[in-house]
Amino acid sequence: MEHLSSIFFTFLALCIFFTLHLSKLFFSTKNKKEKNHNLPPSPRSLPIIGHLHLLKKPLHQSLARLSARHGPLLLLHFGCRPALVVSSYSLAEECFTTKDLAFANRPKLPSIQLTTYNHTSLANAVYGPEWRSMRRIATIEGLSANRLASFSSVRAEEARALARNLFNETTVDSFTKVELKTRLFGLAMNLMMRIIDGKRYFGEDVETNRKVKRFKEAVQAAFSLAGTTNLGDFLPAGIRCLVGRRLKTRQAWIHECRDNFIQSILDERRMMKKDEVEEKKDRNLVDALLSLQKEQPEQYTDRFIKALSMSLLSAGTDTSSNTIEWAISLLLNNPKQLVKATEEIDEQVGHNRLLEETDLINLPYLNCIINETLRLYPAGPLLVPHESREDCTVGGFHIPRGTMLIVNAYAIQRDPKIWPEPTKFCPERFQDVKVDEVGKMLPFGMGRRKCPGEVLAMREIGLVIGTLVQCFEWRRVTEEEVDMKEGVGITMPRVNSLEALCRPREPMINLLAQL
Repeated sequence: MEHLSSIFFTFLALCIFFTLHLSKLFFSTKNKKEKNHNLPPSPRSLPIIGHLHLLKKPLHQSLARLSARHGPLLLLHFGCRPALVVSSYSLAEECFTTKDLAFANRPKLPSIQLTTYNHTSLANAVYGPEWRSMRRIATIEGLSANRLASFSSVRAEEARALARNLFNETTVDSFTKVELKTRLFGLAMNLMMRIIDGKRYFGEDVETNRKVKRFKEAVQAAFSLAGTTNLGDFLPAGIRCLVGRRLKTRQAWIHECRDNFIQSILDERRMMKKDEVEEKKDRNLVDALLSLQKEQPEQYTDRFIKALSMSLLSAGTDTSSNTIEWAISLLLNNPKQLVKATEEIDEQVGHNRLLEETDLINLPYLNCIINETLRLYPAGPLLVPHESREDCTVGGFHIPRGTMLIVNAYAIQRDPKIWPEPTKFCPERFQDVKVDEVGKMLPFGMGRRKCPGEVLAMREIGLVIGTLVQCFEWRRVTEEEVDMKEGVGITMPRVNSLEALCRPREPMINLLAQL
């Protein structure tokens, strides 16, 4: 009975809002046309849901198809929310340069209100003083050149731990099937948590308690949930409360687990007493923020610290681990490029030591592989949505205030007008030229809200891919090519976790045995 009652009230609410929407359209059409002249092209929409019926998963592919049909600048309506879809580099450049300030805001989506601490996280905060303060602290204490240099040994340790675990699970005589996604995600999580808290939380050699296990589950669930299209975000408030109750409950659990865990870290660090020398040597992000909290408690609240910590954790884990997984997948399907990368590393690094970050500058072909992977499979295929703070124009069209901006990096980086054979894996296209000269790339965004972790990501990705190529031979599980289907998610994961055949390279066995 409860189920039937729920269906009845949902249907009744839809009918009421449908009627109100039609009435609003009928009485306001004339004024709307006069007010919103010269809008970008837009397909026909339906009442209440707008263009949502045209969208399929994965969203970046669906939007690319719509743009191919209607043009690189497209105005859609996600329910009651207008969305400007940009699939041209020149138009994206306009949005993030001359119109950068106009599009500096983020849309306040109801489904992420709780998990982003009421839209105050670094990625989702409204443009203003609090966001600028958070960005400055994140850069200085976590992502500056000095901090990146100080954590180079941490990245080396995690890359070596990955190589050691793979070596212990494989044999030198034959190939062993291994799964990579879980390992790469754990590595990325450890790197970010060691910047935030100074500790490792993932890996077989790490002792975990119930709270840590719940935190791991919540983090992984959050990434999975982030790719779910929540239609309730784009429906009127009266209908929204009847839709997505299960999703809302799941999000509340995720937020509680993550919030309690980060709060326990803050409480633990507060109780620790260190002298100034020790504090400077082992200073992590939480330590730095707690020091600022003593000086300015009203600004650097626990909520501020937790929001910033979770922002860095979210932005720096799934993105880099997915990119590495895509890169290995591409190399498995293109063995000639894999051989070429191996030969370059052998020539520049040799077999007597493991590859280090300082070697990356001398490995141009490896960098070409990374750039080509980011071109084909950008970590954020639609970037993070922006929102217009004021009325403006883009491409000569009027864009009203409050319009959500969606830049389809996936479509731009596969544009046949810019990239010859756009779907082909060809690292050679980046050889002997700068990225800006060979084509238009924006895997980390552009403008004042560009991802601040680009340098960290490139170092981590290069070090891990280089280590895997240097230390192991890789083959496909079957004769068939690795399935390259793209999954659902804001970070564009693979549909299926990558499994590959692996064995230690003979020249590296003695070195790996000593890890």
